[in-house]
Amino acid sequence: MSTPLPGPVRTRFAPSPTGMLHIGGARTALFNYLFARHHGGEYLLRIEDTDRERSTQAAVDVILDGLHWLGLDPDHPPVFQSTRAARHAEVAHAMLAAGQAYRCFCTAEELREMRERAIAEKRPPRYDGTWRDRDPATAPPGAPFTIRLRAPQTGEVTIDDLVQGPVTVANAELDDMILLRSDGSPTYLHAVVVDDHDMGITHVIRGDDHLTNTFRQAQIYAANGWERPRFAHIPLIHGPDGAKLSKRHGAQSVTEFRDQGLLPEALCNYLLRLGWGHGDTEIIDRAEQIRLFDLDGVGRGASRMDYAKLTHINGVYLRGADDGRLADDVIARLSGRPGLVLDDTARVRIRALMPGLKERAKSLADLADNAAFLARPLPLDYEPKARALIEGGAELLRGLAATLAPVEPFTADAIDAALRAFAEHSGHKLGQVAQPLRAALTGSTTSPGIDATAAALGRDECLARIGAAIATVAQHA
Repeated sequence: MSTPLPGPVRTRFAPSPTGMLHIGGARTALFNYLFARHHGGEYLLRIEDTDRERSTQAAVDVILDGLHWLGLDPDHPPVFQSTRAARHAEVAHAMLAAGQAYRCFCTAEELREMRERAIAEKRPPRYDGTWRDRDPATAPPGAPFTIRLRAPQTGEVTIDDLVQGPVTVANAELDDMILLRSDGSPTYLHAVVVDDHDMGITHVIRGDDHLTNTFRQAQIYAANGWERPRFAHIPLIHGPDGAKLSKRHGAQSVTEFRDQGLLPEALCNYLLRLGWGHGDTEIIDRAEQIRLFDLDGVGRGASRMDYAKLTHINGVYLRGADDGRLADDVIARLSGRPGLVLDDTARVRIRALMPGLKERAKSLADLADNAAFLARPLPLDYEPKARALIEGGAELLRGLAATLAPVEPFTADAIDAALRAFAEHSGHKLGQVAQPLRAALTGSTTSPGIDATAAALGRDECLARIGAAIATVAQHA
C-alpha cells in the first residue's frame, strides 16, 4: 500500500479541453477518484485551458458531462487554469527576485540557430544558457524577454514513482526551461506545478507520457522550497494489436461508448481492470472498487483494449440493471426513429417486456433494436425468415388466434398454458407453434419468451398482428 503525505489525500484530474474525453483520460479520472475515496481524501478537477486557441467551451461541456455520466463528479467546483495566470506570473517573478530564475532575451532566430547548431554537432537541441549569467542591462532597451528557470547543472533528480518505481535523470540532461513566455503567459509545466501546490495536491496520478515532464517540474518545486506531491504514472491504453489506440480500433471516447449503449458502471468496471488487478474477480461494484483500490495493484505495462470483454461486462451489468432505468433509456433511443409510434401504449409494452428483453442484449443499442417491434404500427416489415414461417404456418396462426382470443386473464402464465394445450391438441411441438407466432407478432425470429411477448402486446394487439400477418401473406401469394 502506498504511503500518503501527512494530512488528507488530495488527487486531481486535469484534462485539456481541446477535444473529446478520451477513454485513457476517463481511466485516469477513475483512478484518481478511487484512490482519493480509498484513503478518505478529496478528488478535484482542474480544466487546463491555457491553450486559448484550441480550448473550447464545447470540449469543457463534454468533459463535465462525461465525468458526471461516469459518476466521477469532483468534490469541489472545477478550477480553470486560465483564471490563474496572475498567480503563475507572481510565482515566476518571485523566483526571478530570489535568483531562482532569470530573464532571457534570445530572439526566435537565435533560438532556431542554437537548435540547428546543436543538431549539426549531434548534441541534444537544448537551450545553451546564453543569458543565464549575463547582465539583463546589456539587452537592447525594451527588448522582449522570457523568464527561465535557473536549473541546477549538477546532481540528479530522482522520482520515487508509485507505479514505475524510482526513476533518475541527471540535471545536466535538462536545460533552463521557460516559466513565462515573452507575452507574460505561463508555460504548461510551470502552471501545473503552481496549481498543484496551491490546490494542496498530495498525489499526482496521470499517464506515463508525462513522466519526462515530472523531472522538470521537480526542479520548480525545489526552486520554490515546496514539498513535492507523490507521483504515479500509469501506463497508456493501446489498441488490441498493441499500437496506439486510434479510430481504426473502434470507439475511443466516453461519448462514443455511451452512444453505443454502454452503461457507465460497466465501462468503469472494465477500465478499472484495464491496468489494475485484484485476483480473478471480474465484476466489482463501486463500493468494492473503493475498498480495494490502491496504486500497488497498477501494472507497469501498457494495457490493451479488448472490446469483446467490454461488451461481455456490459451485458452482465445490463442483466442486473433496474428495468425502469433501462426502459427509460430505450424509450429515449427509440423516440427519434422514423416509422415508430411511441405512444403511451408502446411505452407500457416496453416496460412490461423489459425483464425478458434485457436477458438477450449486450448493449442499450441492442436493447432498443430488440424493443422496436413493440412500437411498430401495422403492417409489420417481416424479416425473410419470419415471412417464410408465416407463409408455412398461416393455418396454424388462424388456430392460434382462436386459441388466444378467449384467454383470461391475458397473462404470460395463462398464455403459456393455452399454447401448450394448443400444441398438444394439434400434434405439434411447442417450438413449431411458438416460432410462427413470434414471426407474426414481432416480424422477427427472435424475441423474449413468446408468452411474455404476447402478454406485453396485449390481447387486441396480438390478434391484430396475427390477422395482419395472414393478410399480408395472402396478398402476396
